[in-house]
Amino acid sequence: MSAEPGTVRPGGRTARVRAAVLEAAGDILAERGFAHLDLADVARKAEVGKTTVYRRWGSVTGLVADLLADMAEQSLPREETGSALGDLLANARLVQRTLANPRQGALFRAVIAAATCDDRTAQALRRFYAVRIDEWAPCVQQAIQRGELPARTDPREVVRAVSAPLYYALLTTGTPPDPAAADRAARAAFAAAAAGAYVTA
Repeated sequence: MSAEPGTVRPGGRTARVRAAVLEAAGDILAERGFAHLDLADVARKAEVGKTTVYRRWGSVTGLVADLLADMAEQSLPREETGSALGDLLANARLVQRTLANPRQGALFRAVIAAATCDDRTAQALRRFYAVRIDEWAPCVQQAIQRGELPARTDPREVVRAVSAPLYYALLTTGTPPDPAAADRAARAAFAAAAAGAYVTA
């Protein structure tokens, strides 16, 4: 069975084309939003053949899915500070810096908006966050092993609790969260986790 367009990771000589197309798609998303993302425009901006873009990604949603996969692959690895609170602060500050970045913040707003009305984009966005949560969950697992957090604490729920207020603030105010907001989110998540709020049965 053939792979769905946009899901095959090109390598070697085709890697440059993929990189150029994804960069162009990200630029257009950040500047104009999902509604104005057009494969022909992406091909022109990336300076590659339109046929190549249509053949490889097939649709706008296929291209966005691959863009999100690439963003997950390129995201910075977790930072381990040796303490649960330190790790959660590092995670929150990384999310805050991403959302405050003019290009990245606009790109995320565009993709989140698109995900509300397009199932494939929504699935791709969920996969993106699943990758990022899996990257940071070991920090919580290590904190459990050190005795900083209760046994049976759900690591993924703790990581979600760190970033959720930051995305909520961005979407409801239109203003990127500042570093103080990141620290508050991390400290609140840590306090709740330490109190057993995320302990599973």
